[in-house]
Amino acid sequence: MPEINYSQAINDALREEMRRDPSVITLGEDVALIGGNFGVTKGLLDEFGGERVKDTPISEDAIVGVSLGAAMVGLKPVPEIMFSTFLGICMDQLLNQVSAIRYMSGGQVDIPLVIRTTNSLGRSGGAQHSGRPEAWLMHMPGIKIVIPSTPYDAKGLLKTAIREPDPVVFFEHALLYYGAKGEVPNEEYTIPLGVADIKRPGTDVTIVAYSMMVPKALKAAEILAADGIEAEVVDPRTLVPLDMETILNSVKKTQHLIVASEEVASAGVCAEIAFQVARDAFDYLDAPVERVAAANVHVPFSPPLEKYMMPKVEDIVAAAKRTLQ
Repeated sequence: MPEINYSQAINDALREEMRRDPSVITLGEDVALIGGNFGVTKGLLDEFGGERVKDTPISEDAIVGVSLGAAMVGLKPVPEIMFSTFLGICMDQLLNQVSAIRYMSGGQVDIPLVIRTTNSLGRSGGAQHSGRPEAWLMHMPGIKIVIPSTPYDAKGLLKTAIREPDPVVFFEHALLYYGAKGEVPNEEYTIPLGVADIKRPGTDVTIVAYSMMVPKALKAAEILAADGIEAEVVDPRTLVPLDMETILNSVKKTQHLIVASEEVASAGVCAEIAFQVARDAFDYLDAPVERVAAANVHVPFSPPLEKYMMPKVEDIVAAAKRTLQ
């Protein structure tokens, strides 16, 4: 299998789905002429033309609204919202329209819409470009959430998402685009939503991590292994639907849990997973659940301050040693 980066895997998934299904289109700020802010859609305009690959005005509200309308009449739009913080600009569309129309129509109207967007903590983008708003979307029934950490997962999950009748928000990570490489098959494959992946087996402590926290969790697991602690790293890959069965089975085996995320610590994905484990596997836990997340502050522009507030490999290592004590 060839080894490609995360960005190329997403590009390949889009290209293959656009070749397979002429109703698949993509649109957004700079996705056509320059191939996207991070080069993810490069080459699509040349192959599929301006009717299917469209640059848009700088209006996230319009991008999502137009895409929703296109989905309702039979197209399969894959719009790009350049940074995930900008989802706040189109919140009315997401909350009151995208998430609700299939339900309000009694299932008569499918919404085959995939909104691609980028988390970018760690690039000195400041507060307005460094959001991690995946927990917002978990509060909206009707929207599925995909957040892969590897090129293999990114390609297989994006292809599945494009074929979904429900709206999907597909979170990517700017530091993974060219920082994550892996083997990806040339042949056709998809990955079902709601199926977690055990990135590293272990027996002593479970680390649930997703997106950019997966490579950090794997590095922490290597450090812990040198001290004789075998950590199991579980990547949910999708947050809605969430594969709690795999997480619970791992916790029942290791009897210790760390949940790691780049989001701010309060009221987020970590809290939801910790609650479900406490409810459904309380008798198996030998210690309280540990949470590793970002500080409850806006993201500073200063690189040293940003690094200070971000969750780090050493934070996961310290959490593992606390829970095992």
